[in-house]
Parts: sequence; C-alpha cells; structure tokens
Amino acid sequence: MNDALALPVGTTLDRFIMKKQEDFPYATGELSQLLRDMALAAKIVSREITRADQDTLGSYGEQNVQGEEQQKLDIIANIRFVRALRNGGEVCTIVSEEEEDIIHTGNKNAKYIVAMDPLDGSSNISVNIPIGTIFSIYRRLSDGGQDGTLEDCLQQGTQQAAAGYILYGASTILVYTTGRGVNGFTYEPSLGEFFLSHPDITIPTGGKQYSCNDANVSNFPLGIQNYLAFCREQKYSSRYIGSLVADFHRNLLKGGIYFYPASAKNKTGKLRLLYECNPLAFIAEQAGGQATDGIDRILDKVPTELHERCPLVIGSSEMIEKVKKYMTL
Repeated sequence: MNDALALPVGTTLDRFIMKKQEDFPYATGELSQLLRDMALAAKIVSREITRADQDTLGSYGEQNVQGEEQQKLDIIANIRFVRALRNGGEVCTIVSEEEEDIIHTGNKNAKYIVAMDPLDGSSNISVNIPIGTIFSIYRRLSDGGQDGTLEDCLQQGTQQAAAGYILYGASTILVYTTGRGVNGFTYEPSLGEFFLSHPDITIPTGGKQYSCNDANVSNFPLGIQNYLAFCREQKYSSRYIGSLVADFHRNLLKGGIYFYPASAKNKTGKLRLLYECNPLAFIAEQAGGQATDGIDRILDKVPTELHERCPLVIGSSEMIEKVKKYMTL
C-alpha cells in the first residue's frame, strides 16, 4: 500500500521525493536526484511546447531510427532531457527513441540507466493535441568506472527502479512510480513547481471505454477483433486521441483499455518495448491494472535490441483478463 496519503495534496515534488527517500534507510539520494533532473527537463520542454512558434513547430526534415519523420520539438526535447541527465550526474547511459545507439553521458560512476521517448505523439503537435514524455529507469548491472553497456540497457521490465511519464496538455502533469504506488504532480508555471495533485492513483478494475485505431481493426488478431465486437455490443465508448500518453492517462484515471496490437502491417507491434511499453506497464501494475501483449505479461519480456517493438494491451484488470480469454479461444 502506498503511503502517499500521509502527504497532503499540494506537497511539492521536491518535498515528496525527499520524504519518500526517508522511507529507505539505505538510500543515498541518487535516484531522488535523477527524478528531480527529469522534472527539470520536463519544465523546460513544457515551456518550449507552450510557446511553440515557427522556429519550433513543423518537421525537422529527417527521419529517426524508427523511420518516422522527426519534428523540431522531437529534437529539442531529446536535447533537453539528455542535457539534464548528463549534467545531473546520476545517469551513465541513455537510450532514446531519437538516437540509434546508446548515449554515454561521461558519468562513468553513475548507477543508473534511462530509456526514454523524449516526445511521444509529436505528429500531433501542429494540431495542439496533448503529447508526452515516457521514461524508464534501471540500476546498472556493470561495474562503475566505465560507460554503461548494452546489457545494462536490455533489462526486463521487472527490473525497473522507477518509471514515469509527463503529459503536456491543458496542464503539465508528471506521473511516476518507484514500485510503491503511483502519484501524479501538476506543474504550476508561475511558481516553477510541480505539486502533488493525484495521490495514490488506482486504476478502476473495470471500465467502459476502449482506445484503439478502428481503421486497423480488420488487420488485428482475431481475438482482439472479437473483443472489440464485444465492446461495441456492450455499448462501450470509443475514446482514442492517437497520443499514447494522453490515451493511457485518461484510462488510468477513468478506467478503460488501450490497444496497439500486432497487425498484418506491423507483425511485432509498433510501440517500443524499452521506453514505451515497459514504463507504462510498470505504472499500470503499480496502479492495480495490467499490461500484456495480448497474452503474456509485458514486464516478463526479455529485450533483445534497443528499439525492439512489441504489441501492447494495457489498462483495467478485468478488461485485460477478458482480452486474454478471447486471445486463447
């Protein structure tokens, strides 16, 4: 059980992190500082998004390692987060959606690895739809005094020390877990602080809304098609923004299920295991939900490459259980 309720709504993120560190007598502060570094970068990116103009909006004119067209704000967000993590000193190696290879920060004695999607949903920037940052934090396996290794980066989701996301929308919200529940903080730009606004988040066990791209349903696995037919029969609401963080955040608070399954076009799924599926799966489970590829638990998967893709079905536990039954019929 999370003890965040001992701290009142309105507690600053810094004070919350400091108080939580006191719960672990063996903690030496590195993870706490790392979370502060992520929050600092989030403030800067939030400012860049809010004041976006012709210098920051639009295509950068190149593709990333995923073959996706990079937006200018993709590059800006990547630079801001990498810089904050490098300067913070607690991260030895970073995996980013925007970089083909791992990024060494020069902090060779640092204890942590970060995998991140600096700006998920960036294709929605030009139409002012909420977008987000997703991040996952691991303790390094290799000895200090050297750069982090590929083995450090390719850890199972069960090994995450922390994970979170930042949603840039009507307000900027940071949601994270260190394995003791999930808490959300809303940014107050006039004060330059994140304040506790969503303590001890628990996803409803059931829901009546689903999120997926209906245009692709005919290409989904038969079990997913049948489950979606069931959703329509039950008059469930279709709610799909097309921005992963925004869709997940709504379902986390309201109850529901999100699909990005394998398809005829993307046989291994499209979302990335390390820095999209794993962190959101960790959050979902800590909030009482589930995350699977349709059958198997996401956090049990063993990554084999940095930008590995994976199907994702995530949300309220009762809905996930029903999907798994349909997938095994």
